[in-house]
Amino acid sequence: MKIATVTLNPAIDQTVRVDNFRPNNVNRALAISFDASGKGVNVASFLADYGHNTAVTGYLGQENADIFEQFFAAKGIDDCFVRIPGNTRINVKVVDEVNRQTTDINMPGTTIYAAIITQLKRQKKRIILDTSGEALREGIQAGPTIVKPNFEELQHLVKHSLTSEAEIQQAAHQLLNEDIELVVVSMGRQGAMLVEQATTLVATPPTVTVKKTFGAGDAMVAGLVTAQIQGLSLADCGRLATAFSAGVIAHLGYNLPARDILWQYYHQVDIRSY
Repeated sequence: MKIATVTLNPAIDQTVRVDNFRPNNVNRALAISFDASGKGVNVASFLADYGHNTAVTGYLGQENADIFEQFFAAKGIDDCFVRIPGNTRINVKVVDEVNRQTTDINMPGTTIYAAIITQLKRQKKRIILDTSGEALREGIQAGPTIVKPNFEELQHLVKHSLTSEAEIQQAAHQLLNEDIELVVVSMGRQGAMLVEQATTLVATPPTVTVKKTFGAGDAMVAGLVTAQIQGLSLADCGRLATAFSAGVIAHLGYNLPARDILWQYYHQVDIRSY
């Protein structure tokens, strides 16, 4: 089975590593790297690492497309991006090595996922939506199969603070309808809440040494896709998605760790009914 990810807003991540990042001061870089990125690109990367046949599509600026082309070739990902004039945006990540904090500066992008979801539903495709802001709100109205907001995005959707698991569960449950079968709320170190019409589970990740925070949500989506393809139960879906996420934050770079490490994390994920 081929999996396709759609990335309307790909980006080149310029990652700057510093010690003790201080706002309003001169900070000297320890290292700088450039990586092909964007939610769908990252998800495809992790899926390819796990051995899935994966394609990527969306719009890519032709002036700096070479970094993406090299990345897709190295990963064995089918490049179906449409080239357009100009440059793909560059996002900046400042990684504080001492305090283990990451500051993201993301450039704006487009928001037309709802129309794409509508077209894919006509083709009977299963769709996982992971985006933010108005693109998330409009995309939900189009009725994808699974929605994966993070905690902050869910608060933005319901327009009020969520201060307990009960409030998170209630807010997520409000998103379910005849099209949306599952809402997965990623909650950082607290793991994830998986909400279906009749069942809610909380997946708590194992304790790992955090090497980076970016990519965790994209890895969780890759785990959800893998679980869907394998027909796993909701509990095992939570274990696998959380293991993917833990594996990414515990290792540097834009790759999943080896399968044996992932399965160690898988067996360490705690699942409880809510």
